[in-house]
Amino acid sequence: MFVMSFNAPIGRYNYIWHQFSADAWRHPCAVGDICQHMGLSLEIGVVAMIGSTVLGTMAAFAMSRHRFRARPMVNTLLFLPMAAPEIIMGATLLTLFFTTIGSGSMGFWTIVIGHIMFCLSYVVVTVKSRLAGMDPTLENAAQDLYATPLQTFMKVTLPLVAPGIMAAALLSFALSVDDYIVTKYTAGDQITFPLYVYGAVQRSVPTQIDVIGSMMMLVTMTGIMAMLVVSRVRARRR
Repeated sequence: MFVMSFNAPIGRYNYIWHQFSADAWRHPCAVGDICQHMGLSLEIGVVAMIGSTVLGTMAAFAMSRHRFRARPMVNTLLFLPMAAPEIIMGATLLTLFFTTIGSGSMGFWTIVIGHIMFCLSYVVVTVKSRLAGMDPTLENAAQDLYATPLQTFMKVTLPLVAPGIMAAALLSFALSVDDYIVTKYTAGDQITFPLYVYGAVQRSVPTQIDVIGSMMMLVTMTGIMAMLVVSRVRARRR
């Protein structure tokens, strides 16, 4: 993908290498409304990430710290989106939105709801695993030192769980930006970047698709490397 982003294709399809060219990198938005569709995907990803992270974190704390009668049922419901095929989930959401708000009202918010629905399970799993590995004696020590429940949560619990919450947020953002199947059923007249790529491949394969994909890959790799460097620096300081 990165190599073909520097290709100068002959014709409409960027399948065969012809010659080196950086024109696509200089003009990544030159083909249609590709940057507009990418911006829509990023906007949906941010909103879905915030919604699923907040709801999933609260659900993970409730499932890990409290006992209630409906806990097994809630646990099953939270894991169903991970077990069910995406195409079935998308068709079911289409039926739900079509019978409640009509197909004409489907768009940005129906996509967000669908993405939050399947991202929620991944957030709960990630945060619950972090809570399970946390030492409870640290919270007990804070309470022994006369810390209030809010102070204990803000100064002890939240900093310890923060890496898990951050990982869950990044995972939900990546799943949202990358999703095609659920988005296809809930998008209405909105076109995200995956939908644009699928439609474009049927007509042509512009080099700008590889450019934007390479940009996303480079940003992700840079973030991972930065996190590794920060973790190593902290480990050395400790």
